[in-house]
Amino acid sequence: MTEKEVAELRRRFRQDKNSITHIRGCYVNDRGEILTQFDQPLSTLGQEEEEKMLALLKGALSGSLGKNLLDVAFSNEQVMKGEEHKLLMELRESQLRDENVAERFFQKVIEGVTLEENYLILLAYDTYDVPGHGKDGEEMEDSSTDVYRYILCAICPVKLTKPGLSYSPHENLFHNCKLDWVIARPALGFLFPAFDERTANIYNALYYTKSPEDNCQSLADVLFATELPMPAVQQKETFQGLLEESFQQQCSMERVLEVDQKLRETIARHKEEKQEEPLTFSQKEVGMLLRGCGLEEEEDAHFEECYTQSFGQETLLSPKNVVENKIQVKTPAVTVQVDPQRAELIQTRVIDGVKYILIRADEEVTVNGVHIHIS
Repeated sequence: MTEKEVAELRRRFRQDKNSITHIRGCYVNDRGEILTQFDQPLSTLGQEEEEKMLALLKGALSGSLGKNLLDVAFSNEQVMKGEEHKLLMELRESQLRDENVAERFFQKVIEGVTLEENYLILLAYDTYDVPGHGKDGEEMEDSSTDVYRYILCAICPVKLTKPGLSYSPHENLFHNCKLDWVIARPALGFLFPAFDERTANIYNALYYTKSPEDNCQSLADVLFATELPMPAVQQKETFQGLLEESFQQQCSMERVLEVDQKLRETIARHKEEKQEEPLTFSQKEVGMLLRGCGLEEEEDAHFEECYTQSFGQETLLSPKNVVENKIQVKTPAVTVQVDPQRAELIQTRVIDGVKYILIRADEEVTVNGVHIHIS
């Protein structure tokens, strides 16, 4: 799926846009025991409650592709014979009305979820009359080209509020706030089938993880029987190790900053060209980038070996996952953050045998908020 397609579905989760008739779900405690199940028409909720429910479901489509939203691909064999794919299809085809199918699904989720707290499993079924696009790319509401039928699952932690003191201006009195359980934004979720090229693709699903550090592979195992991409934080850390291992003694600040700059330029160009497909690098493309930053050709074999060991030969790398918002230079005692647009202000030097990090200071300098003079 593309960012544009995800955004199109996000807009569905408004009271005047969706066709969701009911919400199915269950409440699970921290021991994995189902406390209650429900199948509630959306129309029975008050306006504010309905808005909050739709916001929770929409949360399972939040974040960015490749970081929070991960593509899940099913093989031909899985689509034809796989029990996991069959269960998802049964959920969709039953429009969540088959209690036995829903119960089997809930048990699968409980088996895979690793949350150490109470949580709510929410399921919604929606039908979307996909509007056609005119020559100018604008949607034509009265020209439907397809009906996209899908299920969306959101797995939401349920947290106990903290005790506190409230004040009522109407009564002019203070009150003790009672503890209560509140549904938090989704930690995990998925969309099935995927909305590829604005139509249903039963060979793919879109998996959501709130945390870029842990994508809960165990849930993907029981729901999809497939390996998820490496978590975004792990991708970044692994790429950092790849640079160190590939450049070895030639891994200087200048080389690392050059790699960083080229990655940022590629991301910016991809955005300017408004390319819909997510930006990814293959092993070959990463190798070309590093050679452009000084990696010797005789080191190619070593780089390819390191990449294969770190990511896998066929793994595609998302540049957005390996670039920091700020350039950070760190020693055990000092941390310096630099705007990527001003990376030329910082450099390393060896003076009289001592290693230094030098920062050009043409503009004002403050220490603990105090403006100082450098003479």
